[in-house]
Amino acid sequence: MDMMSKKERRGMNFKGLLKRNWLLIATVISVLLGISLGVLVREYVTLSQLDKQYFGFPGEILMRMLKLVILPLIISSMITGVAALDSEVSGKIGLRAVVYYFSTTIIAVILGIILVMTIKPGVSQTADHIDRAGTTPNVTTVDTLLDLIRNMFPENLVQACFQQYKTKRKELEPPKVTVNTTTLPPLATTIMAVVENITKDYKIVGTYSDGINVLGLIVFCVAFGLVIGKMGERGRILLEFFDALNEATMKLVQIIMCYMPIGILFLIAAKIIEVEDWEIFRKMGLYMVTVLSGLAIHATICLPLIFFIIVRKNPYTFTLGMAQALVTALMISSSSATLPVTFRCAEENNRIDKRITRFVLPVGATINMDGTALYEAVAAIFIAQLNDYNLDVGQIVTISITATVASIGAAGVPNAGLVTMVIVLTAVGLPASDVTLIVAVDWLLDRFRTMINVLGDAYGAGIVQKLSKRELERMDLTSDVDVANPFALESPLDDEECEKKSYVNGGFTVDKTDAISFTETSQF
Repeated sequence: MDMMSKKERRGMNFKGLLKRNWLLIATVISVLLGISLGVLVREYVTLSQLDKQYFGFPGEILMRMLKLVILPLIISSMITGVAALDSEVSGKIGLRAVVYYFSTTIIAVILGIILVMTIKPGVSQTADHIDRAGTTPNVTTVDTLLDLIRNMFPENLVQACFQQYKTKRKELEPPKVTVNTTTLPPLATTIMAVVENITKDYKIVGTYSDGINVLGLIVFCVAFGLVIGKMGERGRILLEFFDALNEATMKLVQIIMCYMPIGILFLIAAKIIEVEDWEIFRKMGLYMVTVLSGLAIHATICLPLIFFIIVRKNPYTFTLGMAQALVTALMISSSSATLPVTFRCAEENNRIDKRITRFVLPVGATINMDGTALYEAVAAIFIAQLNDYNLDVGQIVTISITATVASIGAAGVPNAGLVTMVIVLTAVGLPASDVTLIVAVDWLLDRFRTMINVLGDAYGAGIVQKLSKRELERMDLTSDVDVANPFALESPLDDEECEKKSYVNGGFTVDKTDAISFTETSQF
């Protein structure tokens, strides 16, 4: 009888595990099936370029659906997240998040530089032996950094939802040539003095490129949230609207995630079919090993160590809770498009306070680019090694600083790293055209570095929650009838609820031991 009950318990535990993690299991299976399908189709079926695009159509639909919910999710989460905290607390949380992001990015850059200087992937070959692919993005360091600041303050909020400002330089026509004619009698000699302007002059022409201006929206939402929080009762209706919008968006995310395994299967299969030259992976093997080993060390040692020192909890259990978001980031290579899944994993699996995730995660998806920074540092020194260009200490420091700043400027979209890569190369006098040497393998490395970016965002939310625990608890005690706080208590607790020591927080209850149990209103 006892044996039977043990077997039943094991069976129930296994069923419970499957029920809780069916989406993650289905996603991993779809990745494996996608790789197998891509290899089989590539080997035995000849597809035209048009057929390849048709084949990847279900994957394209997944990308479109994920991008669809980015805008309402960022706006609703940022406004409610900031408004739920008073300006002093939100300032402290923001400062902690930014300090964490900068610290981990600098650690990633230093790790990348150490690895590339040790392994020396570019010493054994030259640039002539590697096939170039794509074109060199036409960017300048000054204009890119100024555009970053310009995009923080969009002139049109509606336009910021689908376009970003981008500076374009237009060459001015040189002034007309002046001709001086002097006749000297009796020789009647004519002397022509032609003055040419050999310095090219430019003027800045403002253009717009497609893509959500996430940075501008975040700046607006932070300011808007702070103002609403100060308005008290008059701002309550707006808060309730954005809170309901956030809840509805997360319900949509739940529906989209049911389609995710199918979309990912065709997304990865189509990418394998599209790759024309697999020989490049053999030529660039050592460079890829350097980047991937750097990302692996950062993800399995550096970030977990920081998390453990501050939070004093098992970081690998935390990582396991983010598994669905990490697999999604690996497949779609966009930290912004992964944001809906990151929210769901952080709040539901890792029990992070909604007031923290709503504030920290959208900012992290925009400016926290550990993987990108590491990749850019490695790629810059790899290109220097290919050109037999010896870098001194000053240039290596320049690379580390530029890679850190450029990675923050990289939008959370696929292949944005290539644009910022040109900035890093230009800063140390390396040929910007050599960025085409690494384009052929960038699509694969981009997926892995996006996964590290998302993991860094999630660890950041956990660390900021731990550091802000005292402020959050103080808010819980003082906000019993705080009309400016949509997460605050709206009625006094009865005796039974007081014994549980819990409070209602945006549709879910949190006890003082940081354990969160979701109520019906926040089930995804």
